Amino acid sequence: MIPLDDQRQAAIRRLNAKREFRLHLGVFVLVNTMLIVIWAATGAGYFWPIWPIGGWGVGLVFHAFTVYTQKPITEDDIQAEMRSQEPHDTLAH
Repeated sequence: MIPLDDQRQAAIRRLNAKREFRLHLGVFVLVNTMLIVIWAATGAGYFWPIWPIGGWGVGLVFHAFTVYTQKPITEDDIQAEMRSQEPHDTLAH
């Protein structure tokens, strides 16, 4: 069983990650809204804001994926990784 202090620290890290994602999303919306306003104020020709919106949007999707869908590392994961790194004696008789 994972000690309560470790569980608490893991929960704090997840909450901070969610807070950072919400901040990232807010900045994305604010900056790209300003780009659209600039585009509209300068003649609304070719919709060039699509490039920063699309590029940044891809990064935002990956950020959301890591925050909301990746499972935390468990003790079983750690033990399995440690076992996989043990030297294998292939020349044993």
